Amino acid sequence: MFRPTLYLFSIAFAGQAIAEAPSVAVDIAPVHSLVARVMDGVGEPSLIIPPGASPHDHAMRPSEARSLQSAEIVFWTGEELTPWLVKPLGALSPDALHVSLLDADGTILYEFRDATDHDDHDDHDDHDDRADHDGHDDHADHDDHAGHDDHDDHAGHADDHGHDHEGVDPHAWLDPENARIWVQVIAATLSEADPENADSYQQNAATADRELIELKEKIMTDLTDMQTLSFITFHDAYQYFEKRFGLESSGAVSLGDASSPGPARLAALREKVEHEGIVCAFSEPQFDTRLVRTAIEGTGATIFELDPVGVSFDTGISHYDSLLMAMSAGYQDCSKSKS
Repeated sequence: MFRPTLYLFSIAFAGQAIAEAPSVAVDIAPVHSLVARVMDGVGEPSLIIPPGASPHDHAMRPSEARSLQSAEIVFWTGEELTPWLVKPLGALSPDALHVSLLDADGTILYEFRDATDHDDHDDHDDHDDRADHDGHDDHADHDDHAGHDDHDDHAGHADDHGHDHEGVDPHAWLDPENARIWVQVIAATLSEADPENADSYQQNAATADRELIELKEKIMTDLTDMQTLSFITFHDAYQYFEKRFGLESSGAVSLGDASSPGPARLAALREKVEHEGIVCAFSEPQFDTRLVRTAIEGTGATIFELDPVGVSFDTGISHYDSLLMAMSAGYQDCSKSKS
């Protein structure tokens, strides 16, 4: 009896090994959530940058480096968000498939705005012309986008001159239409790498797509009252969310990479808040609120909180929805305070 049992166990184990999911690493928690949804029931991706860390300048821990080193596929937002990650990708996972989601066909992209002058709220002509939202069937070919030599200058800029922060704004996950596109890219990539589990990936992606549509429609309804109010944010990370849901930011304390502002920028922003009657300012849990308080001192504006990466939420499948719903709630708090 022992030998047949052992033989059957060996066959079962071998079958499981054949269908084992590839090792996957992901850069930030919101994208990790999308990957986890597609891999649900098949495998679990590793997270490189914890939610409490700034993706713009994170220093990896040894455990995070080991996850990257063992990865067969790396899904990352792109060099525009994490320029420091380029070297670790090359050094620790040179043979892995690196998928930059900002480079995925159909992704809606916007250029950085001037942090103290957002007068072009309604001008959406600057987004990438690849964005056809009606179809998501042709995003399967995204083999390796690790090289972006023309974006090396996004990390450091002087703060006091009110100049444009040039290049692509990388906070694209805050538009659920981009999340829908990326889910299809993730499913196609995993299906090609792991055809035995392709049906599961595709079914999970279809479910995620329906849920993301429902999420978008709920937030649109919930934010109707916020569409007439002006506000400022800690850093210029929210235009994808704002443009999707018809909101109107009047400026940001810091640039899109959350670099520290100088006195001139703070003074210009305070003057803007005073003259335009801006009612709300949004801080972030990852950063000191003193800069926001300085920018609105004496203006009568009220501080609320937004979190673009979901510091307070557990990582995993539910993280993305929790993040966007919490952002919606933050804007609703502002609108309710002025009603």
